[in-house]
Amino acid sequence: MPQDRQHRVFFALWPEDEVARQFDEAGHLAHRSLGGRRMRRETLHLTLAFIGDVPAERLAELRGIASSVRLPAFDLLFDRRHCLARRKLFWAAASIVSPGLRELATALNERLKAADFRTEDRPFAAHVTLLRHARCDKALPAGDLRIEWPVRDFVLVESELRPEGAGYRVLQRWPLDQT
Repeated sequence: MPQDRQHRVFFALWPEDEVARQFDEAGHLAHRSLGGRRMRRETLHLTLAFIGDVPAERLAELRGIASSVRLPAFDLLFDRRHCLARRKLFWAAASIVSPGLRELATALNERLKAADFRTEDRPFAAHVTLLRHARCDKALPAGDLRIEWPVRDFVLVESELRPEGAGYRVLQRWPLDQT
């Protein structure tokens, strides 16, 4: 692999199979009402910090930053659905954002900025995108959303843009302390 190659990367929470299945089912139900393009089950995630393109030689720095994070595991409850008309996105969100999630996102973003990595300046929005190009002028599907996600680790992911949508490869996983 050439050293000058750029890697498009981000830190994320990556759901276990059962949680991913539940998000996928919520996306399937929403797709019936809102249309658009469903996110593939294997790509569902919650972004903690989007970094963008970095040279291969800086991947070790990112791994070091992640290794320095020592926080407890936490649980999330996704109980809200939202369709953002301006961006045509439909997503699942939590009505109450876990302090553990906020601490993890803040810790990563602060360490990234201190190491001169580019991060997004917009406020952290904890969500899992289920549809793109959704028709948000339509009624949201009936029914309640309740997806419980026990978060026990976080990952560094490489993104590859493709015509059919982004492809993701988990580069490394870091456990949260199981205390």
